[in-house]
Amino acid sequence: MTSIKNLYDTNYLEYASYVIKDRAIPHIDDGLKPVQRRILHTLFEMDDGKFHKVANVVGQCMRYHPHGDASIGDALVTLANKDLFIDKQGNFGNIFTGDPASAVRYIECRLSAFAKETLFNPRITQFEPSYDGRNREPVALPAKIPVLLALGAEGIAVGMATKVLPHNLIELLEAQIACLQGEQLLVFPDFPTRGFADFSEYNDGNGKVLVRAKLDTSDEKRIVIRDLPFGSTTESLIASIEDAARKGKLKIAGIADYTADKVEIEVRLARGVHTSETVDALYAFTECEQAISVNLLVIRDNKPAIVTASEVIRHSADRLVAILRAELKLEEQELRDKLHARTLEQIFIENRIYKKIEDKTSSQGVLDAVLKGLEPFQAEIRREVTTEDVETLLKIPIRRISLYDINRAKREMQEIRDRLAEIKKHLAAIVEYATAYLKRLIDTYRDNFPRRTEQVSLTKVDIREAAQRNLKLRYDRDTGYLGFEVNGSALFDVSPYDRILVIRKGGAYSVSNVVDKTFVDKGMLYCGFADRDTLANTVFTVVFRDDQTGYPYIKRCRIEQFILNKGYSIVPEKCTPLKLTTDINAELMVEYKPGPRIRVTDEKFVIGDYLVKGAKSGGVRLAPREVKSAKFASLDGDQVELAIKDKPEEGDQVELKIETDKDLHSKK
Repeated sequence: MTSIKNLYDTNYLEYASYVIKDRAIPHIDDGLKPVQRRILHTLFEMDDGKFHKVANVVGQCMRYHPHGDASIGDALVTLANKDLFIDKQGNFGNIFTGDPASAVRYIECRLSAFAKETLFNPRITQFEPSYDGRNREPVALPAKIPVLLALGAEGIAVGMATKVLPHNLIELLEAQIACLQGEQLLVFPDFPTRGFADFSEYNDGNGKVLVRAKLDTSDEKRIVIRDLPFGSTTESLIASIEDAARKGKLKIAGIADYTADKVEIEVRLARGVHTSETVDALYAFTECEQAISVNLLVIRDNKPAIVTASEVIRHSADRLVAILRAELKLEEQELRDKLHARTLEQIFIENRIYKKIEDKTSSQGVLDAVLKGLEPFQAEIRREVTTEDVETLLKIPIRRISLYDINRAKREMQEIRDRLAEIKKHLAAIVEYATAYLKRLIDTYRDNFPRRTEQVSLTKVDIREAAQRNLKLRYDRDTGYLGFEVNGSALFDVSPYDRILVIRKGGAYSVSNVVDKTFVDKGMLYCGFADRDTLANTVFTVVFRDDQTGYPYIKRCRIEQFILNKGYSIVPEKCTPLKLTTDINAELMVEYKPGPRIRVTDEKFVIGDYLVKGAKSGGVRLAPREVKSAKFASLDGDQVELAIKDKPEEGDQVELKIETDKDLHSKK
């Protein structure tokens, strides 16, 4: 059993490691998942300036990717629709409507000029064997920009997931420049679907973003959706609106989609309904408003790690400096080799050293003759002359020697020396060189990448506030049931998203969502809205009897803290509530049980004389006598029997539904 357990543990760890590192999570160095890197590498190998059939690209990419053609084709289409590294030709689908791309045999693509400029340099790229060992693929592309933030990424691995939102390329380049200059420039996402976004809780890539569609409300009888929130399509957005209308959450007369190159969804409103009444409902109940949680998980140092957007930019800036330094040093070495070869060639031809090999009969004699002929010019050569150098000189054709242009050769050698001086200058000020490189990219591509999403400050629409209260909450005194499908007395209008507070006959109370039908009690003391603003302004006054002594107590409190669907009690244990009111100006009339030497059998109390305390307080004893009954009366003498409170509007006084002595008499 131990060996089997070890086998399972080993295999699972290997599988999890593979999914995390080689499939779902992007690498921080180039910001790409393996399939994306393989696609771009394949396009680079195939690049001839012309468009290639996507089916052909998929076939070539299968040399590197072991997971089949479908995954390659889907990833290529998604990558191409980012409009950054791949030029496309044909129907690649529509990111607005969600329409799929045509089959891979009908569409074409090629590397963009921007990709070739910023992603590739095989001479400084580290390669590793492909899955079958027949080919070599890059470990990471030498990307000079923060690709991860430019493209965005989403992937689910074993026990972890990543969600990176796309950002504006020009803003990322400017942030890189700021980082190179020792400053920090925060960047925020930018979505291809445009719309509005609130980044106040973005938390540098590990928080959340509130996105909204752009609504045109210039017409009172219709709303036109111009931009989509990120993550939605016109099809999914329309479906969410229709679903909300079916459930009665908003009233519309119809909806039409006129989307082509730009989003245009027309929502026609029902008769008697205006745009001002519908906007909040669209944000609350449809995909017109969404909150997107982000998690910036990457592969760094061969391990998964959560980083911030600022860390990605800093890593990209450092990597840019390293790549540019490597390219400059590589070019410097190549130019020195070229200058060395040109110098040897000039000396070899101008000084007719080739004449000294005419009488040599062996290859060693020829080699020695050339080396001896070059010895007087060692100061000019500045490097040891090798056998390979001599072999190169001996391969110069006679025609080239006869047509050798001394002035042209000197001019070319001077150009090489000038370029070497420039490289030395750039290496000495590599940060300034990197900054100039980024500024050149910004000047070249600024017009191609404008910001599309408008950054605003948004307040998330509360579903409960936006919901229409079109249901009657009813209470049946005879059966004790409460709900909007109960046959009983109508209390007040509610929506399915409202929460209500119910205080039962025995003093138990709870807060719950509005339901169609639930049993509360045959003697309910109170029912009202349970939003915190209303409860904060409501004072409950309850008179109760101690079951052991029979003495009356009064308790005044607010119910401001609660857990949904959890039971509480407004009176202490072994106590029975007698009356409850929310009228802060009521008077309390208590009748005591008759007994020997008791002259006063009833007494009045002003409830305003007692302090308002917490819901867990024990109350204040009114008198050391057994209570017979109690009742509340308003200042005009009317008795308060039951308080059923409706939710007040802002600035309004709390209204109570009360039954007076006169009302009770008329009902009888």
